Amino acid sequence: MTAPADTLLDRLGRWLAGRLQDESSGYEPYTPSDAETLRRTLQPGDILLIEGNQKISAVIKYLTQSTWSHAAFYVGDALPQPDDGSERPRLIEVTLGEGCVAVPLSRYRTYNTRICRASGLTPEDRDKVVTFMIGKLGLRYDLKNIFDMLRFFLPAPPVPVRWRRRMLAFGSGDPTRAICSTLIAEAYGQVRYPILPEIARAPGRASAQSNYMRREILHIRHHSLYTPRDFDLSPYFRIVKPTLEYGFDYRAVTWEDKASADAAAAKAGAIASDT
Repeated sequence: MTAPADTLLDRLGRWLAGRLQDESSGYEPYTPSDAETLRRTLQPGDILLIEGNQKISAVIKYLTQSTWSHAAFYVGDALPQPDDGSERPRLIEVTLGEGCVAVPLSRYRTYNTRICRASGLTPEDRDKVVTFMIGKLGLRYDLKNIFDMLRFFLPAPPVPVRWRRRMLAFGSGDPTRAICSTLIAEAYGQVRYPILPEIARAPGRASAQSNYMRREILHIRHHSLYTPRDFDLSPYFRIVKPTLEYGFDYRAVTWEDKASADAAAAKAGAIASDT
């Protein structure tokens, strides 16, 4: 079957996607991630939040008022080892240019990251979520609707805070799904695992909530509007820090001033012994 010819919108969409993925200069992580430490700590079903340094990352962080601009899904050893002997892909993510792909942990070794783990998830449901994400590999997104991407060129859109989340779901929604958190939210929705808290209206207190608030609560529950920050804020996802998982003793930390004092004492001792 002959593939359809590229249209002007196809080419323009790819060009815009490439521009949005250009890296910003001057990014320096506070705590870069070690791939081996992450591998020992992560469990299938975990979500790895990433502080990206692309142009689109800066806009997502502004719109969501969050450190995290990207989310990847950990599948462990569920995917095969590449034939060329390269690193096994253990993360599934969705990018604006590539669609849904599997990548190794080392891709994010120079970024700030955070691990979010669904609390109490059963092994059966974990397998279902992992299977769902693997089944989406190769999924491509329609780049013809360039209006969804053009708005990301605004470095700081002058809009009220309550409208910023809506901007992430403007238009057709396909390019917006390149924010991987939406696909992850859909995966957890398959097993009815909550991300944002369910809101219950107590009897006699209905008037305390405005009509706008009630509409907004219902609106943001759709998976297409979830952002990386939502997993961080969710009361149902636990934050896992690799430095604490295998034991941490603050008394064993070597501080610079103590190290300098020990070195000076050792040097003085060596001089005294020579004389």
